[in-house]
Amino acid sequence: MRPRCEPCQTAKGCDVAITAHLPGEEIQFDWFDLRITPDEWAEPAQGYPWPWSVYQWLPGELPEAGALSEPVLLAEDLAAFVAAMRNITLPAAPKAHRGRPVASQDAETRAAIKELRGIPQEDVDCDAAAAVWEEALWAPGWDGPPVWLHADLMPGNLLVDGGRLASVIDFGCAGVGDPACDLFPAWNLLPADAREVFREALAVDDATWVRGRGRTLSQALIALPYYRRTNPAMAHNARHVIRAVLDKG
Repeated sequence: MRPRCEPCQTAKGCDVAITAHLPGEEIQFDWFDLRITPDEWAEPAQGYPWPWSVYQWLPGELPEAGALSEPVLLAEDLAAFVAAMRNITLPAAPKAHRGRPVASQDAETRAAIKELRGIPQEDVDCDAAAAVWEEALWAPGWDGPPVWLHADLMPGNLLVDGGRLASVIDFGCAGVGDPACDLFPAWNLLPADAREVFREALAVDDATWVRGRGRTLSQALIALPYYRRTNPAMAHNARHVIRAVLDKG
């Protein structure tokens, strides 16, 4: 149970962001089922003024960058999921908070770079990070129709079984926007060879790839100083992303 999710700007919390649009339905795609029927559904009441729901436990384990047993197959699975999301057509689609233009993250990203300059223990090449971010800002923006995004494809929101993608969870940030927002796994999870498989499977153009890289780096730069003493897993992945991007990723 969670109240309003400030980073994602969902109105009712991450657990109900999708069900608010299609309560009690399932959507069948060629590759996956988007299941949005809770096992139990409760209305707001005294002590907790938001709707809440209970779901079954899903099989699988969280993937870890650098310890994937089937990285290329996982890249293909992730690309198929992202492509299926983009093919959703629903009326009155909400705008994904993270799907806005890259420039909407400029002030926060620059502030994070400045903060990291004052944390030499993290050994972040802040000049290189700033250059990658500048490149993302200068890249042409998305000029096609907005597409459906999960918008939070972090390792902690993925489950794998036998090295293959088994489930994608936490749709609290979902909405429509720039397709670059769903390229995060290219740097937060996949090694270089699988990263190229992921890109090729989605036919990502150069500008979208540059924006995706910049967005992923931005998230990591912001997360590292915020989580470095409170959330080891998030901080560890942020460091991984920064290395992956700055090592010509």
